[in-house]
Amino acid sequence: MAIPTRTARPGTYFVTSLVANRCRVFQVTRNAELLLETLDHYRENYLLHAYVVMPDHIHLLLTPTQITLERAMQLIKGGFSHRFHASQPVWQRGFTDHRIRNAEDYATRLEYIARNPVRARLCATAEEYPYSSVRPTIRLDEYLSG
Repeated sequence: MAIPTRTARPGTYFVTSLVANRCRVFQVTRNAELLLETLDHYRENYLLHAYVVMPDHIHLLLTPTQITLERAMQLIKGGFSHRFHASQPVWQRGFTDHRIRNAEDYATRLEYIARNPVRARLCATAEEYPYSSVRPTIRLDEYLSG
């Protein structure tokens, strides 16, 4: 009997993925917008609850549906790289994830996503940052705890 991997369990995850060599790929408006288009394109595979696209990394709150978290991230990262027409790797290998345990944990991660651009001094308030679910440009899904 196969033991399920941590990414195969159903649930909601806080995910971070870094750009290769921490290059500031998403500092360019068109690249950030392209990533958001990619996130929206693969929506049949996951529920997207929150996001922030920082210059050199992304944070997501998502719930995979019918696929593993690993496969969802392959679609997002690979889909962006393909659309970006990258000749070199765009992303660092892998990603980090944290499985959301309850509504309080979700709220903590949601606040982290909102505050990330402010802490990085990219804006004075979370509402000013254009590539965040605080001011979404793509549809978000409701989080259903449990």
